[in-house]
Amino acid sequence: MKEYLEVYFQNQEKIENFLQESLLKLGELKCLREQNFKEIFSMFPSLELVYIINKDTKLQISPNFYKNNNIDKSAQNISREYLISKLHFKENSAAAFSTPYVSSATRNSCVTVSVKEGNYILFFDFKIESLLERLNLIELNKPFHTVTKAFYTIAGYSMFLLSIFMVCYSMYDFVHSFMVKGIFNLDTIFKPIIALTLGVAIFDLAKTILEQEVYFKSYSKNSKVETKMITKFLISIIIALSIEALMVVFKIAINDYDKMINALYLITGISLILIALSIFIYLTKKK
Repeated sequence: MKEYLEVYFQNQEKIENFLQESLLKLGELKCLREQNFKEIFSMFPSLELVYIINKDTKLQISPNFYKNNNIDKSAQNISREYLISKLHFKENSAAAFSTPYVSSATRNSCVTVSVKEGNYILFFDFKIESLLERLNLIELNKPFHTVTKAFYTIAGYSMFLLSIFMVCYSMYDFVHSFMVKGIFNLDTIFKPIIALTLGVAIFDLAKTILEQEVYFKSYSKNSKVETKMITKFLISIIIALSIEALMVVFKIAINDYDKMINALYLITGISLILIALSIFIYLTKKK
């Protein structure tokens, strides 16, 4: 989906001009409400939702009209002041465009076109994937896209569950060792900390995967999101390895001082990872 959003932003001006000209050429749009906007839905396969808001009262005066002639009357007479406040109509333009977002009504990524007609504002939600496909900007393989999204969903939530399991198990192991077995040493303290650190790293990775590939919370297509994810993950790994190295140093210093060279190897490896991460951050910022 990130690739689709990139295509959308690259062609944003053309897409907006196409939608604006196509809608405004239809004449008075609110008159089409009598037929539940069937004419517009037939013209725009990517159109998913239409509704009308009174500009003065900021109330939605119509039901939600979906394609396939579905109507949701529960949305009627609800205040949409937050939507009105976000509208920015260009000078001498009767239409305004939202940035891509996930619709709470359809659960799909979409862009909304708002058209002023007297005291009314009509809102048209277009599904981004279908819109780009309709304009021949992408070639959408729906079965493959569905399988890919399902895979990311399963993988993301599995990582969520594993991270929660790691956190819970680390706490259980600490309490069990201390309260039941009566053991309180370096292993008892440091091992839960390492598990908790890895759990946080896995949780962050799962959250980023779900946001970018399933729910699309962030719509800015640039390298900042990926860089932030990699940086946070590597920092968590470095912290976990550093704790492990510290524990190894203490163990060797107490029990087997001759093997201190092994701790040095581990610390050297961590230092190399830290240097590589620093170079990576420097190059990405410079870029």
